[in-house]
This record gives sequence, C-alpha cells and structure tokens, in this order.
Amino acid sequence: MVVSWRRCESPTEPACQLPAILGNVIGKLPLSSPDFSRGELTMLNLFGPIVRKDCEGHNRRDFLRVGALGLTGLTLSGLLRQRARANPTDSLAVGRDTSVVWLWLGGGPTHIETFDPKMDAPAEYRSTVGEVQTSVPGLTIGGLFPEMGKLAHKMAFVRSFMHGNSGHAGGTHYVMTGVDHPPADNGEPQIRPSLGSITSRVRGTNHPATKIPTYVRLSGLYADGPHWLGAAYSPFDVGGQARRNMNMAVDFNRLGDRRSLLKGFDTLNREIDRSGLMEGLDAFDQQAFDLILGRAKEAFDLSREDPRVVDWYAHGTAGLGNNLLLARRLCEAGCGFVTMNYANSSQGWDMHNDMTPQLKQACPPMDRAISVFLQDLEARGLSEKILLVITGEFGRTPRINGSAGRDHWGPLCTLALAGGGLKMGQAVGESSSKAEVPKSNPIYPKDLMATIFHVLGIDSTQQYIDQSGRPTYLLPEGARPIAELI
Repeated sequence: MVVSWRRCESPTEPACQLPAILGNVIGKLPLSSPDFSRGELTMLNLFGPIVRKDCEGHNRRDFLRVGALGLTGLTLSGLLRQRARANPTDSLAVGRDTSVVWLWLGGGPTHIETFDPKMDAPAEYRSTVGEVQTSVPGLTIGGLFPEMGKLAHKMAFVRSFMHGNSGHAGGTHYVMTGVDHPPADNGEPQIRPSLGSITSRVRGTNHPATKIPTYVRLSGLYADGPHWLGAAYSPFDVGGQARRNMNMAVDFNRLGDRRSLLKGFDTLNREIDRSGLMEGLDAFDQQAFDLILGRAKEAFDLSREDPRVVDWYAHGTAGLGNNLLLARRLCEAGCGFVTMNYANSSQGWDMHNDMTPQLKQACPPMDRAISVFLQDLEARGLSEKILLVITGEFGRTPRINGSAGRDHWGPLCTLALAGGGLKMGQAVGESSSKAEVPKSNPIYPKDLMATIFHVLGIDSTQQYIDQSGRPTYLLPEGARPIAELI
C-alpha cells in the first residue's frame, strides 16, 4: 500500500497539533514518515497495491482513505459541515431499515458463462464452461458457479437486462445512473447522480443513531458520485481511484494487515486523549474523528467477528469474501448503500482473449464468496433487509471471437439479485436463442433503479433541483420496478 501526505496550511489551529501526535505514534510503526515537526501532515491516504486497467485504459486502484481531521487537506470535517448544510432531514427522508450491496464486475462480465449458458446454441455461442443445475427446477447457470447453484432459490437471474452502450465508461454510467452518456468514453464527466448518492440524499448522509455514512464505497467506480446533488452526497471513501498531485509517497506494505493499522489507531486514540486536542476542535471535527477512530474503525475490525466467521469468508475467496463481510458489518451498523468492485486480474472481466482460463480463475472465488454471504445473511435474519446486486457495465459478444474471447456487448448484460425482500428463485425475462438480445421483457438500468428504490423505500415520484435550477425526478422517465420481483 502507499501512504501520502499533504501540508497543513494553518499551523496555529488546534488541529494542526495533530502532526506531532501522529509523528509520535506512526514513528513507532514499521514505516518511514515525513518530518512531522514541520507541520506538514494534513492527509493520510492508504492506497492498495493492485492497479487494474481495462482495454480502454481506465485505471482502478483499491485504497483505504483515512484522515487526520481538522487538517484541511482531508476535508472530512468540511464535508460534514456541507452535509449539515444540506439539511438531509427534509421531506425526502425515509426510515426503511434496508440496505443494498452493489457488487460490480468491472470490465464487463460475460452474461453467457455467468448466468445464461445457452448449451443448446451452436458451439461458437454456448458457454465454454458448461452449466450446472440449480436448486430451482429447470434453471441452470454457468458451470463455474456450483455453490451459487445450490442457493439459486435465494437468487433471481435477469436474462433480459440491456442498455445498448458497449463502452466501458458509457456502459458504467448507464448502469450506475440509469441514463445513457456516450461521451463518457471520450473522458466526459458524469452527468447524473448515482444510485448511492441519491440514497444518501434521500435518507440523510449518516445514520441518525450510529453515524455510519449512508453511502460507502469499498473500491471506486466511474459515475458513482453525486454530480449536481453536491459533494455532501459523495460516497464515504474506504476505497477508490488514486488521487492526483500527492506530494509524498511512502511504501506501506510493511505495515502488514488491517490489524496492525488498527493497533496504530488505538495508540493514536490514547495520544489524542492525553493531549487534550479534542477540546480545541469544533463539533464537525469531533464527529469526523469519531467516524475515523470510532464506529467506522469498529466496522473494519474483523477481530470483533467470530474467528470462524472470518475464516469462513476468507477461505478461497480472493479478497471478495472479506469485502462482503465488511459490507455486511456496515449494513448492520446502518449503512444504506455499499459498492465494491471484484476483478481477479489486471483486466478484470474484460476478457477479449483466452477467456476460459481467466474465468476459471475469477469465478470460483466469486462463487464461494457469494454463497457464504447469502448463507450468513440468512443465519442472521438479514436476507430480507439486505439486497445483493451483481452486475457490470455490459455483457460480452454472443459469438466467441478468433482469440477465444468475447468482446463488448451492451444489447444484453449480466444481472443477478438476492435478498431485499424480493421474490427469489427465478429467471426473469428471456434472451434470444444465441443470447444476443432480449427475447421478452427487456429490463433497463432505470428499471433496476426503480427496483432498488422499492427495496430502500424511496419515493420515486419525488423531485430534486438539478444544476439548471429545474425540478427533476429521482428516476428517469418510464422507469418501473421489475414486476416479477415485487
């Protein structure tokens, strides 16, 4: 991982005493650090080591962002002030005790080898990994998902999900916001608020009791931001894209695992208490400290789990299990929307070449992680309260190409759901004989949004004010919940 620091501009402020404290604490940890005595620290960013790049050159870097509050580089306390001014407790607020875990398969997962195998199609179209029978009579899914097959009665597989945009950024924007945006593939920014940001706007940015942020991302995605809703409704970052213009970088691999980091923050807590620093901070700084060093820290402390549960999630899941466990903990603490990106190689699911061996690497960890997650939710009585959504920016070409892979394909996409009080144990819609387009009941991203709104208890008839000052509906025109699931 990588640590980066930025300068404290106001050393006379009480919060700028913190660098010395951090220097005292971090100096005891196994890493080098900047000269804290000069007051240079304002932000601590912990970046994950894996950079993923799809065929269009988009980077994805997992990272954990932790801040020293009151030091203007982090701006979490400033963000809390923005959120307070945003007045989340207005007429849009709802109190439904439900959550969404958004599992993104970045790069564009094949809809055929995942959940629509088409074994009766010609050889150049059908699944290269076969199929498995599921717990639902007559329903098969891709042959690399035997554990999910056993739990298919707890899942729904949408085989007519489509939008038509076959670009990585454009397709991502479409699925994340419900609105097409072809210029995204030329680097244009997001033009519509994401599902998670809308959830944060409607429910309020933090849970009223636990103060856990409503919208959390474990790894960054394009078009997952608030756009005109404002920065107050951005996801709370515990992962995302690498930030630019960092003044200094320090290799953090030597710190080891999360538990080493947590021990460091425990020491930091004690140092802060002894210093009396908190007395000099305003309410927003203190709330931000609480998020970083209090409840948010607890949500990431897997030592609070039964070790058998931790091992259950971690075994054979290539890190996805740990993220799903973290997501479950966040949802239990009151988070409403959690996003994560699972890609088990540098190119993720963007498998233009030699697809089959890549699938054999990526699918088994996903199969196990999801099956563990669903079983855990059921055991805890959370299946009705937490909706798992599994999707990506598009599907893959029905016909296998000359390089033994599949290319981009927006006319039919991958989508599966589990939980959330919806009707499970079914395939929704049907694709054509070669899995090229929907044969019946086309489902669009805006319909997925409407379904999620139903689960979260969001009134889709409500409006908000866009950047031009005009009232705008939360959902794109014509959106409807997926009837078979309601």
